[in-house]
Amino acid sequence: MLQPSEKAYVPFVSVDNMMRLTHHIGIEEMLRGLAGAIEEDFRRWELFDKTPRVASHSEVGVIELMPTSDGEFYGFKYVNGHPKNTGEGLQTVTAFGLLADVYTGYPKLLTEMTMLTALRTAATSAMVAKHLAPKGSKTMAMIGNGAQSEFQTLAMKALIGLENVRLYDTDPKATDKAARNLEGMGVTVTKCKSAEESMEGAEIITTCTADKQYATILSDNMVGSGVHINAIGGDCPGKTELAEAILHRSDIFVEFPPQTRVEGEIQQLAEDHPVTELWQVITGTAEGRRSAGQITLFDSVGFAIEDFSALRYVQKAIKGTEFYQDLDMLADPDDPRDLFGMLRRAQGD
Repeated sequence: MLQPSEKAYVPFVSVDNMMRLTHHIGIEEMLRGLAGAIEEDFRRWELFDKTPRVASHSEVGVIELMPTSDGEFYGFKYVNGHPKNTGEGLQTVTAFGLLADVYTGYPKLLTEMTMLTALRTAATSAMVAKHLAPKGSKTMAMIGNGAQSEFQTLAMKALIGLENVRLYDTDPKATDKAARNLEGMGVTVTKCKSAEESMEGAEIITTCTADKQYATILSDNMVGSGVHINAIGGDCPGKTELAEAILHRSDIFVEFPPQTRVEGEIQQLAEDHPVTELWQVITGTAEGRRSAGQITLFDSVGFAIEDFSALRYVQKAIKGTEFYQDLDMLADPDDPRDLFGMLRRAQGD
């Protein structure tokens, strides 16, 4: 409980401090930590408030609010998705988030989430691959070499021991960028000239393209048996990456079906097409990978609980560090009923 003389501040993690925190912890160690926090929260999935994200769509992009609560803390993320931004020299995705105490309603953390979303998205992919990908997977095809590609690669290395990544993008400059950024990171990088070439010898196929449209990044004949598909690019209505026939050959795993059926690859399928919720696999109440020839598909769209986990992780990680600043966000009158008096007294400051 605050004493009358105490000032209530809210810790704020800027982009600069998020990057400093990441390097302080270590990129791969932070990816492992985020994956652990996400898996921990998936194990208590039933405790959370769950709702599809609140989305405002336009012809050029989407702005979304992603809220959830476990009864002790409430968290939300504001995030946009504007594929056209890249051509204007802007980020496709930007975000910030807040964690609050349910008992008082007071915010406990405000943080940038553009960098943090990239980290948590990759951590989620790798956490899921740990449960669904073929055991001993060493090679991944990374189709779409934009902002997520390096994070995805390093998360797979950190969590499942990935050794090789085969890069492909319709823009060779994006592939060159990803290859350059991954130099010296402990992964063998191969630049490929086609999606088909990138999948040679790959046990994991990750698709992450940005165009907001129905697309066929993977056609049915490109996907052989036994692979794990990590489909993270289809994340809004009207945007998909996989041929429908692939979905019918795969066992499909999702975060929250009411959201994924609107935004994910399965928007191409009938409402009653069977899918498995990831939290059930993680808790052992549903099967994941059952056989060597099985195609597993993670139809990833991102869900609020993953952001909640990331916020919770950062709140703990910054304690005792210099990687945040205190924000004066909370009015604290000596008498909680006298907010106006506080305003009047400020006139003399």
